[in-house]
Amino acid sequence: IDYEESNQHDSSADGKPVLQDPTAKKTILSGMFRNWYLEYASYVILERAVPHIEDGLKPVQRRILHSMQTLDDGRFNKVANIVGNTMQYHPHGDASIGDAIVQLGQKELLIDTQGNWGNILTGDSAAAPRYIEARLSPFALETLYSPKVTEWTRSYDGRKDEPVTLPAKFPIVLAQGVEGIAVGLSSKILPHNFNEILDACIACLRGKPFTLLPDFQTGGLVDASRYNDGARGGSVRVRAKIEKIDNKTLAITELPYSKTTATLIQSIISAMDKGKIKIRKVDDNTAATAMILVHLQPGTSSDKAMDALYAFTDCEVKIWPNCCVIKDQRPQFINVSQLVAHSVEQTRNILYRELEIKLDEKREERYNASLEKIFISERMYKNPQVEEAGDMEKVVVLLHELFTPWKENLEREITDEDLERLWEVIRMKRVLKFNVEKAEEKIAQLTADIEEITFNMEHIDDFTEDWYKHLKDSYGNLYPRRTELRSFENIEATKVAEANKRLYYDKTGGFLGTALKEGEFKCNCSDIDDILFVNKDGTYKIVRTPEK
Repeated sequence: IDYEESNQHDSSADGKPVLQDPTAKKTILSGMFRNWYLEYASYVILERAVPHIEDGLKPVQRRILHSMQTLDDGRFNKVANIVGNTMQYHPHGDASIGDAIVQLGQKELLIDTQGNWGNILTGDSAAAPRYIEARLSPFALETLYSPKVTEWTRSYDGRKDEPVTLPAKFPIVLAQGVEGIAVGLSSKILPHNFNEILDACIACLRGKPFTLLPDFQTGGLVDASRYNDGARGGSVRVRAKIEKIDNKTLAITELPYSKTTATLIQSIISAMDKGKIKIRKVDDNTAATAMILVHLQPGTSSDKAMDALYAFTDCEVKIWPNCCVIKDQRPQFINVSQLVAHSVEQTRNILYRELEIKLDEKREERYNASLEKIFISERMYKNPQVEEAGDMEKVVVLLHELFTPWKENLEREITDEDLERLWEVIRMKRVLKFNVEKAEEKIAQLTADIEEITFNMEHIDDFTEDWYKHLKDSYGNLYPRRTELRSFENIEATKVAEANKRLYYDKTGGFLGTALKEGEFKCNCSDIDDILFVNKDGTYKIVRTPEK
């Protein structure tokens, strides 16, 4: 914040006043920090971490997908090549672009992958960008791109055009999920099932109620009773799927969302070291699917051990969704239903706009075909006045007069440019090959297409519903529900904790605890048990199991 201070005097070292430059300005440091930090925070929120509601993508993801579309020829491209091409649009390093491509590829929706793209179960990273390949999936090509509808802007260096947002005809953010940390806020939208999203879109289109619950790539079990429609304040509990192989062995076959086999095993070993669960060893046999074998100590109840895994390890995690998106150039906190409603309205508008553009193109094509048919069938090029005309201006005037009887039946008024183009395009070779019947068939087909497009525009809701059904029929079988919906009971940790401590009471010294070497043995207990001791006068005290 600049403050102009003219005609001010400061004192020098010898006490004499020093006249300052009247045009000088003083800048307050706190004002500089406030302005600059606000600019930085706004940039991180709008251009880095939070997805846009229009297409559900962060800027780096949008630029990657746009870059891949410019390279797309149906074949796989080296990811290193995609990264280099994307740097024409994204003003940051290649590492961030490569990481974003890998994350998109691992979600198996918008990008087809080839090579070692890592493993979401084990947490193994992908191979280097020069060794892996990618291309846009048919689903992405069908739902994300429509150049004539897209709003464009210049890239950061002004050399290229890039989309402001992609014209998405599907709520991408609900299918993929997103997580981003900005300055002062964060966004966490959980992934949902592809087919259930489409069912919700159709229900929303028809004004019917719907419920949309999370579905995770890693499977597992989810209790979404407090999901709160994905808005702030809600939560879900996610559990690993644990199967009992025998009385001594448990198998974890599906993981909780956001966990890998490495982090899950580490949490199990940590609980084992603390004596909260009696485990002999843990084996990781994960390959294409998760398989963690938990071998129990002899005499341990498998049912109690299963409960202990949920109570003391990452076999159960709690997730707090926080649905934050960029809308109207500012971050807004909404819920899943509002996201669906916005996507449905946007999809309907995009489909309607595409139909409008297609209708205009068909009408223009029919107009040109009609002009051509009249021009040749009426042999206007053979008209003596036209043949004797000395220049193009006279030809255009004469053709305007010759077309007068048909002008009322044409799509629009005939322009000089139309007649000039017609005169240049129609060559004698074209005239000799012209077939009136085929021309009439073409015009009839264009008329039928125009009537169909017009009908779809008049029934845009039905057309939009058919679009959603088409997506479900084409791709729905690729995305079955992986996470099982359950209602969990709360596991009381004190009831499943192993009694791995011995409690002693030293009456003489007045000590109580598990670290006493001498004293009267009272009972077995665990680290999380509460100890109640009552005095003779009736007063009492409750403490967590003490060492001494």
